[in-house]
Amino acid sequence: MKDNVKLVDIRSLSVDQLKVKLTEMGEQAFRAKQIYEWLWQKSCTSFDEMSNLSKALRENLKNHFTINAAQVRQSQISNDKTIKSTFTLYDGNVIEGVLIPADSRMTACVSSQVGCSLTCKFCATGYMDRKRNLNADEIYDQVVLIAKQAEDHYQQPLSNIVYMGMGEPLLNYANMMKSIERITSPTGLNMAAKRITVSTAGIAKMIKKLGDDEVRFNLALSLHAANDEKRNEIMPINEQNTLKALAEALKYYYAKTKNAVTFEYIVFHNFNDELEDAKDLAKFCKHIPCKVNIIEYNPIALADFVNAEADKIDLFADYLRSQGVVTNVRRSRGKDIDAACGQLAIKDKTAEEVE
Repeated sequence: MKDNVKLVDIRSLSVDQLKVKLTEMGEQAFRAKQIYEWLWQKSCTSFDEMSNLSKALRENLKNHFTINAAQVRQSQISNDKTIKSTFTLYDGNVIEGVLIPADSRMTACVSSQVGCSLTCKFCATGYMDRKRNLNADEIYDQVVLIAKQAEDHYQQPLSNIVYMGMGEPLLNYANMMKSIERITSPTGLNMAAKRITVSTAGIAKMIKKLGDDEVRFNLALSLHAANDEKRNEIMPINEQNTLKALAEALKYYYAKTKNAVTFEYIVFHNFNDELEDAKDLAKFCKHIPCKVNIIEYNPIALADFVNAEADKIDLFADYLRSQGVVTNVRRSRGKDIDAACGQLAIKDKTAEEVE
């Protein structure tokens, strides 16, 4: 069978679709639930490991289906214990993810696309072409593989997931949502939705769709400038999704979900680090309940941006707090490795091309 017919990615099927396929194969439909448990609860990547299925059924599955599991390609471990990994997909494409350990949590940062189409000027991934969207199972696999790293290296379970790796999650909406369903489902990894954050560069109509879908996970907006002229300069997506449009979308989202939003803001030296910039940001924060994460920048070779001076960052944060804005300063992680989004994947792919 498998020599003549293209194998179906079994994890692309719903449990009901799998039941139909099994019946067509002459197998009992109730086996679908058992197989689904192996795939999504136990994160099984080989039919041979499905020990409560008969050998004949396992062979039949191998003749009809494949499990397109992502695999760790290489990892770098930082002095601060951050682990950055590249993952090879079934078609040879390379993506990356990061394990970020902290005192009270273990966070997985996962990718949603191979490359990115948004061309943000400060982001390494923005200098890569978008090759394709990730399937839901490929996002799920990153979580599983990073969770294993947390257990193997630090003997701690994964506590949080952020969709802040390569790609724009809201431009891969269906697969992003399906991956979160599998991660949070009692028949999947059973992780609480409130421990998941999806970060967007700002696609207004898709933020509204999150509201319509009444999502339970957290939303973060990569803002980085709170006036249109500056934001257009570093994030071209702002030209079609202005701050006014984003504010309107965020108000709609909040009305539907009652979820506060996080604004991510990198303070760049001599670009968005003045008191006037902080005033613009404080004003934007009045639209909805929110908090601000000021993020230290990991410089990349492809761009000239550098982090603002530490005292400038502190003054910026102090002003926001004086205006009643909950503000956290997030220090950069993995400075001694290729920790900026896209850096390791670019290096990995370039090395492969040289070889």
